[in-house]
Amino acid sequence: MKLRIQGSSLRLRVSRSEVARFNETGRIAETIRFAPEPEATLTYALESSVDAAKISVRWQPQEVAVLVPAKAAREWAEGEGVGLHGDCGAGEQALSILVEKDFACLDRSDADNADTFPHPLHDATC
Repeated sequence: MKLRIQGSSLRLRVSRSEVARFNETGRIAETIRFAPEPEATLTYALESSVDAAKISVRWQPQEVAVLVPAKAAREWAEGEGVGLHGDCGAGEQALSILVEKDFACLDRSDADNADTFPHPLHDATC
């Protein structure tokens, strides 16, 4: 899972196997370590939630989790839809949240595109 934070937006890109695991377990997570100290980590997660009415974020020290309503999560994971988007309150401005399937890059090797979804324009002609 790839995490991108830019301005007031948070984006998760999820590989094919991660989408399958998310659909099966309801949660996927990654942890990044910034220094040797035990508390120098950040865990970012994607969770399916029966309690969530819309896409939202749960923050606690050292972890940020994007919560997706269970029905929307299942439809996205099992369907052809590319992404889920929502905004949630975060103080003075809304936080924009995007969760999307990770598509293969058209200009990368097969090894670089391992475990990605087929790009919709792969066989397109100009």
